[in-house]
Amino acid sequence: MISQAAQLVGRFLLLIMAVGVTGCSSSPTVGNHDRVGEQAASVALQQVGTPYRYGGRSPTGFDCSGLVHYAYASAGLSIPRTTAGQWAQLTPVSDRDMRTGDLLFFNIDGKMSHVGLYIGNGRFVHAPSSGKRVTVERLDTRYYSKAFIRAGRPQ
Repeated sequence: MISQAAQLVGRFLLLIMAVGVTGCSSSPTVGNHDRVGEQAASVALQQVGTPYRYGGRSPTGFDCSGLVHYAYASAGLSIPRTTAGQWAQLTPVSDRDMRTGDLLFFNIDGKMSHVGLYIGNGRFVHAPSSGKRVTVERLDTRYYSKAFIRAGRPQ
């Protein structure tokens, strides 16, 4: 026979495990995106100063979608490599609901062809174009506010 003390300890451990599991299962998806998005933004910010390289997707050189792809992969989430693939997969987000880690899409030269990663406070990090380096810009500048199409959130 099991002693009463052992039974009480067993019940107590089961209760703690049940509370722990319930606590984990009630964690919202929003919180998970925030954590991954913040990690991706942090990784992208660490790349500021890296040269632009067409087709680049590593710290030796990035294009816009390569930077976003690398940042999210480093944060543990696989997203498409190309701007078009990213556009197609993400859930659209309204301007007022943007959060750190959301992707921002821009119309450059008459077509959706550029992406950056939102870092909060109206700023985003991106790999702009040939001859430039990964940098942080404000979304409210004349150029980017006119070119902005929409934000999207990886799931």
